[in-house]
Amino acid sequence: MIAPEVYADSEALAQHAADWLLAWGAATAAKDGERFSVCLSGGSTPKRLYELLAASPRRDTFPWERTHWFWGDERFVPPDDKQSNYRMVREAMLAHVPVPAPNIHPIPTLGLDAEQAAKVYERELQLFHGEELLDPDRPLFNVVLLGLGTNGHTASLFPGMPVLDERKRWTGIMTDPEAGTRITLTYPALESCREAVFLVAGADKKPMLKRVLDGDESLPAGRFKPRGALHFFVDRAAAP
Repeated sequence: MIAPEVYADSEALAQHAADWLLAWGAATAAKDGERFSVCLSGGSTPKRLYELLAASPRRDTFPWERTHWFWGDERFVPPDDKQSNYRMVREAMLAHVPVPAPNIHPIPTLGLDAEQAAKVYERELQLFHGEELLDPDRPLFNVVLLGLGTNGHTASLFPGMPVLDERKRWTGIMTDPEAGTRITLTYPALESCREAVFLVAGADKKPMLKRVLDGDESLPAGRFKPRGALHFFVDRAAAP
């Protein structure tokens, strides 16, 4: 079993995650010419992390001009829709910090169908990476933030969906009767990172978290194998 880092409650978890991300950002930005790339997650726990980064004192020291923001998944809705992950991150963080517009890379959802949008985002990731194939020695992301669903999904890699088996494309789509149509990064793109962090809070996540920590690869989250380090920041209610 992977040993998670356990915090008293969701607020303590978010505070730690904010400090951890700030430390990684500062360390990366201190290297001459290096960019800091972050793949974002939706959800209430990451939202609190984003709010903390956008507030003093962290806001005043975070390397905004050297950081690029991407999304691990997005609902196929307009960017101003209340269910949009982009809108959530914008309102919680990006609208309140001095981040250059070219450093924000939302998944497109307007003027395209879902398949076209996935291909456009894949191309944007490739341009940022500088190659059409992922270089194992040069990760796409410095940090990937992930959540965990009560059905074991992460990003929009849902159980039973064909996108789980995609190993060549960097993006894919999935449609679920309840969750709707979503664009998601695939395992190869998400796994191309130096650090990956699952942020897990709430007692309803405890059963699935235990299975993931035990290495249950029948769950989408359990199949995630990053090239870099893997961390689990969890609150006491979710901890097995």
